[in-house]
Formats: sequence, C-alpha cells, structure tokens
Amino acid sequence: MATKAACDAGVRHFVYLSVAQPAPVMKEFIAVRSTGEQMILQCELPATFIRPWDVLGPGHLWPYAILPVYWILEKLAKTRESAERLGLVTISQMLSALVWSVENPPTGVQIVDVPRIRELSRTLPLRR
Repeated sequence: MATKAACDAGVRHFVYLSVAQPAPVMKEFIAVRSTGEQMILQCELPATFIRPWDVLGPGHLWPYAILPVYWILEKLAKTRESAERLGLVTISQMLSALVWSVENPPTGVQIVDVPRIRELSRTLPLRR
C-alpha cells in the first residue's frame, strides 16, 4: 500500500485525495477513504487530506443538473453547513487545492475541505 511505502521511505508530506465526510450516502466509498486517512495518521506522516465531495468536469456532467438545489440549500441556515461541506467543485478548483497543498506542507495534518478548496481557487488561481 502507498502509505506503507511512504512511511518506510520517510516521506515528508503525503497528499491524500479523500472525500467529504460525514455524508449520508456512499458509505462504503467513504469508509475506504477514511481507512486510508487512518493509515496515514497511524504512520504519523505530515499529510494533507483533500476532501472534495464531487468534481465537475468533462465526462462528468450530470451533477450540473443539481447545482440549483445546492444554491438553495446553501442559502438556508438549517442546511447551509452540509450543503457547503458536500458541495461540488470544479477540476480547476481541485488543481488549485492540489498545487497549494504541495507548496504548503504542514508539520502535522491539514484538511482541505470543500469550502477551503473553493477559497483557495479564489485566492490562488492557477497560473496559465
């Protein structure tokens, strides 16, 4: 497994693409990603866990249909936190978060969740 190899090699920063959590669906997928996070934590590697919910992009267009629902849920106080945590991000936003993560290694563990992914893409847009 990648975590054992990274641990044995003394990797100084492990960037792990995980998934937003907790969530009411995709329990098996989330369980696998959570197990990966736990393995990294057990190894005590400095790590960044990037936690998108779903990534919008070419070949993955169906989530665009539910963007209006997200917009409404983010406006309602009762559902805002969940809608933001389980929000959709773009490939460009993910790339900004990945670049930032590589350029800003932590001393411990840092979590880059959906709101942070969005924030990073606004403050540190990809250089083209």
